[in-house]
Amino acid sequence: MKTLFDKIWDKHVVKSITDEVDILFIDQQFIHEVTSPQAFNGLKSRGVSVFRPDRTMATADHNVPTINQHLPIKDQESAHQVKELTKNCEEFGVELFGIGHKNQGIVHVIGPDLGKTQPGMTIVCGDSHTSTHGAFGTIAFGIGTSQVEQVLASQCLVLNRPKTMKVEVNGKLNKGVTPKDVTLYIISQLGTEGGTGYFVEYCGEVFSEMSMEGRMTVCNMSIEMGARGGLVGIDDTTINYVTSRVAISPEKIAEWKALNTDKGAKYDKEVIFDAANIYPMVTVGTAPDTGIKISGKIADAQFITDKAKKYMGFNGTDAINEQKVDYVFIGSCTNGRIEDLRAVASIAKGRKKADHVNVWVVPGSMKVREDAIKEGLDKIFIDAGFEFREPGCSACLAMNEDKIPAGAICVSTSNRNFEGRQGTGARTLLASPITAAASAIEGVVTDPTKFLN
Repeated sequence: MKTLFDKIWDKHVVKSITDEVDILFIDQQFIHEVTSPQAFNGLKSRGVSVFRPDRTMATADHNVPTINQHLPIKDQESAHQVKELTKNCEEFGVELFGIGHKNQGIVHVIGPDLGKTQPGMTIVCGDSHTSTHGAFGTIAFGIGTSQVEQVLASQCLVLNRPKTMKVEVNGKLNKGVTPKDVTLYIISQLGTEGGTGYFVEYCGEVFSEMSMEGRMTVCNMSIEMGARGGLVGIDDTTINYVTSRVAISPEKIAEWKALNTDKGAKYDKEVIFDAANIYPMVTVGTAPDTGIKISGKIADAQFITDKAKKYMGFNGTDAINEQKVDYVFIGSCTNGRIEDLRAVASIAKGRKKADHVNVWVVPGSMKVREDAIKEGLDKIFIDAGFEFREPGCSACLAMNEDKIPAGAICVSTSNRNFEGRQGTGARTLLASPITAAASAIEGVVTDPTKFLN
């Protein structure tokens, strides 16, 4: 009896070094402009070529501007990194979707959308949120720059085998609860170290009923509870998503489904949650495990520290739904997909943002942007007073020009609320797309159920 994780891992072992250390074959590597230059320089210094360029795909996303992408990048370091990525991909024969390309976008958005992410794979990228791809029933995880170089050179990695953890959520979700709320709730219960040393499989009714985009949101944030990665079983939802993008044989589909966890397989750790206990969530501290329901008070966050309260300017007795909002950021590899933008538009349609709030809607890829325009979502955003921008990681990590000013409160659909993550001194509240949209309209942190029929 084996778990999904164990089956995929075992199929990819090239050689076992010890009982706990294996050389693992990597099916797909995604690269971007920030963590790849040093890796390519390492190859050049040793006179080594990229072993399997057909299994590597590159894009520019982390520090690209989201306004006027047709103009030269102003920040010199960012411009240099993008230029180096272009040069390295040309030199080593790696497929690149650079600025202006119809397939450009955030690496964890375009991989699935282009059909590059498929069940049963091992996938790596020099980015911690590579766990996103686990939604397809893959072993996907972030790696360091030296490991990026190793995969470029050999298509393999020497790895310690993680333990397995089952997170099960059953029951019916409350009104206004989205996949983002589900993952913020799980992290608020387990803490930022609750999954350390484990690869998590998400099981139960709540995940089996989720869309692929919802599953990607959940797996994306697995890393925020310390897990090596997260994955969801392979079902018709998975298959339909993949086959709508690329042609897959019936034999391959049967092979994928056979990878699912066997009945009676044992995990190293198991936790179970009741969906009835989950409500629309928002974080109130400087770590992703400080989520509380929007009707709650700051003190309800069991993992919040005094240091975090001081940075955020909160008292334990403060009600978060009275907190004024300065900025709203909708985007990132967590919530920058077309389904997320549709959800935001459903709240924003026929309404206006509060006068004092700046709202940025940043699609996760050129394709998402084009689809949004085809569906008229851009007009809804603009009519509501939202800025509809071009693709990129944007204010998720502020490596570009999209920075939240010091002291400002930003309701963000991204994945991290660390001190300075969105700009020096910025204060971040993580939330779902519909909570972000509702807060933009009301000007304070707002429960989205107010706007749901």
